[in-house]
Amino acid sequence: MLALRAILFYLGLSIATILVVGLSPLAFPFAQRLRSKYISLWAHAVMWWLKVTCNLTIKVEGREHIPADSNGIILAKHQSAWETIAMQTIFPPQTWVLKRSLLLIPVFGWGLALTRPIAIDRTAGKKALKQVIDQGIARLQQGLWVVIFPEGTRTSPGEQRRYAIGGAMLAEKSGYPVVPVCHNAGEFWSKQAFTKKQGEITLVIGAPFSPAGMSAGEINERVEQWIESTYQRITTL
Repeated sequence: MLALRAILFYLGLSIATILVVGLSPLAFPFAQRLRSKYISLWAHAVMWWLKVTCNLTIKVEGREHIPADSNGIILAKHQSAWETIAMQTIFPPQTWVLKRSLLLIPVFGWGLALTRPIAIDRTAGKKALKQVIDQGIARLQQGLWVVIFPEGTRTSPGEQRRYAIGGAMLAEKSGYPVVPVCHNAGEFWSKQAFTKKQGEITLVIGAPFSPAGMSAGEINERVEQWIESTYQRITTL
């Protein structure tokens, strides 16, 4: 039954993605914020279809922590493909720091390109870090949120990777507020399994904080401690 549910979900996901990408040329003439809203319609549809087919829902804690009058930098836990979809339904128009290779994925990558992501080559070292900072500041000044996964890649539940400094450095250099985000999506939609466990994913939005007077290292440490302690509270394992 779980396999059948997953097949139905991916069938609907594929159809929705093809439709959105097929109509995407109509969105290119518009401002980036409008393009992001267009992509968020796809995300809302996918989240609804996930609930219908896999009985997988979401509980959000801390919506009141999303600033109403400013944008900022989201530093989030990364366990699944789920959060890349779900956060588009929760936060205002946003863009992402991601691996450049993702843009090469047929159809899906083309849709990603609509959000004007900060697509980096992780092997580029300081050059990639400078790209995150320069392009990140530009996106923030355009009014977009910038989403960064400090762990760099998806981690299995209970696994913890070193938090990379790029997002914290962007916060230090830009002065924009930081909003930490934690969730337990990997316990329901893992990075390896085809099937999805039914249940309720918890996503927690932390209180935003100003990076003023903080070093990148201090910002990173504060985010890591909050995310990992929050995960210990919400994990179902």
